[in-house]
Amino acid sequence: MRSILLVKTSSLGDVIHNLPVVSDLRKVWPEVAIDWVVEENFAEIPRLHPGVRNVLPIAIRRWRKHLGQGATWREMRQFIRNLRAPYYDLVLDTQGLIKSSIVTRLSRGLRCGYSREVAREPHASMFYDCGYSIPTTAHAVERNRWLAAAACGYRPDLPLHYGIHATPADADKSPQAPYCVLLTATSRADKLWSNDHWQSLGRQLAQKGLHSVLPAGSAEERARAELIARGIPGAVVSPPSSLTELAGLIAQAECVIGVDTGLTHLAAALDKPVIALYVATEPSLTGVFAGPRAINLGGKGRPPSPDGVMHSLSPLLEKAHR
Repeated sequence: MRSILLVKTSSLGDVIHNLPVVSDLRKVWPEVAIDWVVEENFAEIPRLHPGVRNVLPIAIRRWRKHLGQGATWREMRQFIRNLRAPYYDLVLDTQGLIKSSIVTRLSRGLRCGYSREVAREPHASMFYDCGYSIPTTAHAVERNRWLAAAACGYRPDLPLHYGIHATPADADKSPQAPYCVLLTATSRADKLWSNDHWQSLGRQLAQKGLHSVLPAGSAEERARAELIARGIPGAVVSPPSSLTELAGLIAQAECVIGVDTGLTHLAAALDKPVIALYVATEPSLTGVFAGPRAINLGGKGRPPSPDGVMHSLSPLLEKAHR
């Protein structure tokens, strides 16, 4: 195997779940060249993995909104030219959606993905040369890895390794250490953990000597983060940051506690002690997945309590300092 193209365009958590595929492929074929098609907003994530040669950003979300503009069609034509320039030994779509399967079909090489009965969108399978039936009851990380193993013909029993590295922030930009990153924002309101819970947790962290750092991007996220921070001694709201900068912030943290959001998965991929909080969804198939340092708490209609979070976090912190 000389070259492979991975197609996993979004969302942030799904892209992170695909990183171990790169590690597996490079373990089996250390010299293989791996390229990756990904939504432009998430292109920084594959770039964190030294096993990825080229990242091909795609802008499906943006293009859909501006189909009446000539610049959009010029961008799309240029993307297709870039996509079709190399010939790959294998093109692997681990997303299983119509949009990703069309991208897969436009590329050049043996095109593989999920079979009709297990693809997230069954009609996506029409665009592949080969389809594989991977159990839908497996975690997303396992499904990605098992699909790659089936398409490439190796045993799917390699050690789990996300393989990414983050550059720490400059000392003058880093929060006061030691700190814990609290990921309070998510794309759906029903996934949020209550402000009172965050403040209670933050006060318990402060009693353990940990400062709380709350990343926030949009104006709405910042307003909520600042409200929460006012109830936590020494808490700070970090400024809007790129994914690369957030990875550096997370990499230096003592621990990370977050709701069901892609950044919580990023913390797990960076091998930080992480507690993921589930309020409106079940974590069994898409929760944090990185061994004993990554713990999922709660579920649909069963939000975890601050005391329950601290009970799960304390052993992780003790192990980290041994």
